[in-house]
Amino acid sequence: MQVKCLTAELGHWNKRTPEITPLTEDVLVTLGKEEFQNLRYNLEMVVSTIQSKNEKLKEDLEREQRWLDEQQQILESLNVLHSDLKNQVVTFSESRIFNELKAKMLSIKEFKEKLLLTLGEFLEDHFPLPDGNIKKKKTTTQESKAQLITLNEMIEMLINRMFDVPHDPYVKISDSFWPPYIELLLRYGIALRHPEDPARIRLEAFHQ
Repeated sequence: MQVKCLTAELGHWNKRTPEITPLTEDVLVTLGKEEFQNLRYNLEMVVSTIQSKNEKLKEDLEREQRWLDEQQQILESLNVLHSDLKNQVVTFSESRIFNELKAKMLSIKEFKEKLLLTLGEFLEDHFPLPDGNIKKKKTTTQESKAQLITLNEMIEMLINRMFDVPHDPYVKISDSFWPPYIELLLRYGIALRHPEDPARIRLEAFHQ
């Protein structure tokens, strides 16, 4: 049936005589106008595209020029600083350098202890254990007889694990971890779960 339909359609088209448009002056003028309009439209599109590209190139050039000026200013400042340092002749003995480093380390250690103490006091005041006491208490649930630890102790455990074992900073969640505090650390991006073991968490590497 499909072959018959196609054969009939072919016969119909074979019998038709194509209409030839007479090439009179009016027809030629009309065709010329249409061709000119199409050409004009295409040229306008090309001009618009080129103008857009030129504007983009101009913006890129201005941005690169500003970057170059900034780099030149930085280079000039570094050259001045290098010249000043080169003109300064200061001799440091090994013992002086050692004492200065030792003093800096002691200062950093004292600041760290003060910071941890402040953090611990804040956590004890605002994030107590479920019974409202900041000390360790036995859980009242029958499923676990482990002692809950404070949020401060949890964070301290995560910090120590990160710096003591940096290649494996994950800590296994035990029954002593109060679940709401685990969710608190995870929700606010303070701790992260292990991608393959959800029972292990680690502290976010804020120092990196």
